[in-house]
Amino acid sequence: MFDLETSLLADEQETLAWGAALASKLPNGAFVVYLKGDLGAGKTTLVRGLLAGLGHIGPVKSPTYTLVESYDVANLLVHHFDLYRMEHPEELEFMGGREYFDEGLCLIEWPEKGEGWLPGPNLTLTLSVQGNARQIRPEWQNTAT
Repeated sequence: MFDLETSLLADEQETLAWGAALASKLPNGAFVVYLKGDLGAGKTTLVRGLLAGLGHIGPVKSPTYTLVESYDVANLLVHHFDLYRMEHPEELEFMGGREYFDEGLCLIEWPEKGEGWLPGPNLTLTLSVQGNARQIRPEWQNTAT
């Protein structure tokens, strides 16, 4: 089991497992997670693992074109954002974005695209490519771990 500290993940299965382990550490209620890293760093894979750890069964689509995909998992709303293609933070306002943060778990890929508009994170996960592996570095903020 992972200690949820900075870890080197050898492959996709370890990334999924780390995400599943994280699911057990998150509170039930409003919580914001920023997912940072270059394209291909494993952000969406991590989200798939986290959703599976919460009990989600089924596909997890990357919301690259829709901006957000929502899931109702074990009475917890989970909103998965991918802001990569967003040009201006105000685009979130036009889609009713502030309402997403009132309750549930918000997982935000490319949070820098929403800078100045998004609420601050409770947890920031930074993923980077290290050869064939992925390094993940969690930074807990605004919460007790």
